[in-house]
Amino acid sequence: MPTIVVEVMPKAELLDPQGKAVAGALGRLGQTQFSDVRVGKRFEITIDGPADAATLAAVAELADTVLSNSVIEDVVGIHVVESAN
Repeated sequence: MPTIVVEVMPKAELLDPQGKAVAGALGRLGQTQFSDVRVGKRFEITIDGPADAATLAAVAELADTVLSNSVIEDVVGIHVVESAN
């Protein structure tokens, strides 16, 4: 069964307090080579049947209306991962 992965990130122009906290922690751990961190969300949706154009369109609609808040987030990726089973 294929899995559709939806990735959502905070809009680039908005502050990302979680990302800032992670970046601060990395610095305290001596990992100073990283200049910025942004934290987002990943959804994995397993489907029955093929990941055809209609299914991907339905997931794109869900991503825009349910999985993300369009005021503060962007859907940055939707892709299919085939099961190894």
